[in-house]
This record gives sequence, structure tokens and C-alpha cells, in this order.
Amino acid sequence: MSADETKCIPYELAKKMVGAVMEEEHLHEENRRVLTVYDHNDQEICWFDAEDIMAEMAASEGGIPKKADDMKAKAVEMILHQIPEWAVEDLLARMGQKK
Repeated sequence: MSADETKCIPYELAKKMVGAVMEEEHLHEENRRVLTVYDHNDQEICWFDAEDIMAEMAASEGGIPKKADDMKAKAVEMILHQIPEWAVEDLLARMGQKK
């Protein structure tokens, strides 16, 4: 892995850790949406640019789903595969996943 690559937590661990993914306004940029990832205690883990996730969904097999519920489910699935380890180091330590 190069220095530019971000190490992500395993998908199965992400499924256990993530309590919600919420679409929200960016705090500092108007007309920009983010998908904020929260744990089960409503603590923010990280966020993703909504446009980036939409572009990734469009490029992926199957494209962007037509139904809003399907679109959100696919976005959450993509995000669960991309949670950076650095964003959850403290939470991982509390869960006994890191030394």
C-alpha cells in the first residue's frame, strides 16, 4: 500500500460500528451535501462528499438506482466499504480491535 492509500476497516466491522449515515448540509460550503457516518452512540465517525458517492454509484455496475430508498441503501453499502481506519482508531481501541 502506498502512502497515499487509506486503509479501511473491514466491511463486517463497519456494519457493526455504523449506526447511521445521514445526508446533511456541508458546514462551510453552501449547496454542498455530505453523507455523515455516525456510530451507535450518535458520535460522528467521518463524512463523505455526496457528489463523490453519487459519481461512484453511477460508475459502478448497475448505476444509480431510480428509487430513493434503493439509492440510499446502495450509498450506505458503498460507504461501509470505505470507512477509513484513522477515523475510527479510538472506537476500534475501545472495541479491542487494535493494540
